[in-house]
Amino acid sequence: METTNDPHGRPDYFPRLAAERLDIALCRASAAVARAADAHGRDQGLGTGPHLVLRMLADVGPCSQQALSEELRIDRSVMVGVCDELQREGLVRRERNSRDRRSYAVTITDRGRDRLATAERAVPDFLDGVFHPLTAAERGTLQALLVKLLGVGDA
Repeated sequence: METTNDPHGRPDYFPRLAAERLDIALCRASAAVARAADAHGRDQGLGTGPHLVLRMLADVGPCSQQALSEELRIDRSVMVGVCDELQREGLVRRERNSRDRRSYAVTITDRGRDRLATAERAVPDFLDGVFHPLTAAERGTLQALLVKLLGVGDA
């Protein structure tokens, strides 16, 4: 007989499925973290995509929209909207790329650096809230395993 904690009498199927299928558990965990990040970004006035764009520009300097899209894994059509929004808010500027006049170089502005700094200060509390069930050591292990799984670490 199925066990149930649901007031409607439905079986507790998902916990068993997640325990049996790593792919399902990882997809659900990823979706939950993404939803939390989006909500946090809305609360902070800087969504996840715009935050990532500002962070990359601050870290690596001016980039084409194509480079931002490819590196951050944000669809090109979405990236255009993100850059439009950031430019409207004065957080970035777009100028013709001196190396390729067909493209634009996106550059973070001083106002963008200020907004990024404010958003970055809120990240530790956000991460503590999202990953509260894990100890610091477990978080480190999870980070290392995900980096390995993605093939992006120093192997």
